[in-house]
Amino acid sequence: MLDALVRDRYPRLIARAVLVTATHADAEDLVQDALVATFSSRARFTHVAAAEQYVRRVIVTRSVDRARTDGAERRALARTAAEPVPSGEVVLQGLERDVVAALRDLAPRQRACVVLRHLDDLSVAETARLLGIGEGSVKRYTAEGAARLQQRLGAQAMDEPERVRVDLVGSEEGRRD
Repeated sequence: MLDALVRDRYPRLIARAVLVTATHADAEDLVQDALVATFSSRARFTHVAAAEQYVRRVIVTRSVDRARTDGAERRALARTAAEPVPSGEVVLQGLERDVVAALRDLAPRQRACVVLRHLDDLSVAETARLLGIGEGSVKRYTAEGAARLQQRLGAQAMDEPERVRVDLVGSEEGRRD
């Protein structure tokens, strides 16, 4: 199962890890850690898609753990600002580059909640269970992260209605027959 997963889905796993790390190299390390953690445990999968989904979730939780324990986010942001793009690395263009950069600016838990809720389409309860935090915290981190992304990217949420001016009519005018 490991061979099939790496052969068929490795680029997708790296792409997911890039969303929660600062560099391509960090993403590769994170995927390797997630694969080792997944396949050295007793987890058994019946098909590659189930294994991929499990590894994707491990990627997110491991990234939060890394950032919390050793300050990886601060060092990674400092490194990426000064490092040239290594040869052979995929260079993102346009909106993709902007979204990845905006995600990097989020705190680790905000980033994890946004990725799990909006990209993996997990429920609040599933996200809370996966990250080991309360549902209220998931809602707060997701809302704060989404607001920062909208601000950074200059976007407006689709569920925000346009403001419509409403003029109240006095009771005398409203009763005309």
